[in-house]
Amino acid sequence: MKFRTLLTATALSASIFAAAATSANAFDDTEKKEIGEIVREYLLQNPEIMIEIQQTLQQKQETERLAQAKSAVKDNYDAIFNAPYDLSIGNPKGKVTIVEFFDYNCGYCKRALSDMNAVIKSNPDVRFVLKEFPILGPDSLAAHKVSAAFRLIAPEKYGEFHHELLGNKAHADEARALAVAESLGVSEKAIREKMTSSPSDESVQDAYKLATKLGISGTPSYIIGDEAVFGAVGADELNEKIANIGQCGKASC
Repeated sequence: MKFRTLLTATALSASIFAAAATSANAFDDTEKKEIGEIVREYLLQNPEIMIEIQQTLQQKQETERLAQAKSAVKDNYDAIFNAPYDLSIGNPKGKVTIVEFFDYNCGYCKRALSDMNAVIKSNPDVRFVLKEFPILGPDSLAAHKVSAAFRLIAPEKYGEFHHELLGNKAHADEARALAVAESLGVSEKAIREKMTSSPSDESVQDAYKLATKLGISGTPSYIIGDEAVFGAVGADELNEKIANIGQCGKASC
């Protein structure tokens, strides 16, 4: 029997479900070909269905990603919020902690620097932890190594170092990071000695491991309360989540 009539969306969905639930051996080659032609013809005449499918898939993936991150936050709380090599800006004893994964050569991170400043200014009870996540090539890693050494030598000046290196439009590499360090009173010699005696390999490896567990693949990304926030979402969204934590104890009430 030749199938000539175009199926409705409901009928098509039912047919596909039935076909998937039935052994492939239930149809001969001719029937399989005819079913394929029906599906193809329907999709060509109703291409908006593919957009709906793509949107549904993206929503499903995002939901799964957020659930993965929430579980990872719970399982890796201390490594995320209290790593010994991470420094913070804002109130060191703040009741709300935001962790930012960033790269010194990330353009979005550079623009998001003003978001961090705005959040800290409007929320005196926020502790902003900076987790260096050098993923944009060798220069980013080299800049990070200088930064890690600087943190050990002059932790009280790390906020200034961070603002100068990330806030500058210039490409961040070892030379640029060293220049910033020297402008703040830490010599290149001291930096290189500290890089040798206390390499930052462990902090980088831990950041990579945490990012994998949290589903973080780009910068900036934030951890606020029990949630991961992906991308430069802006100060307003960060402030909203801070308010939610105060209201219900979670980033999303």
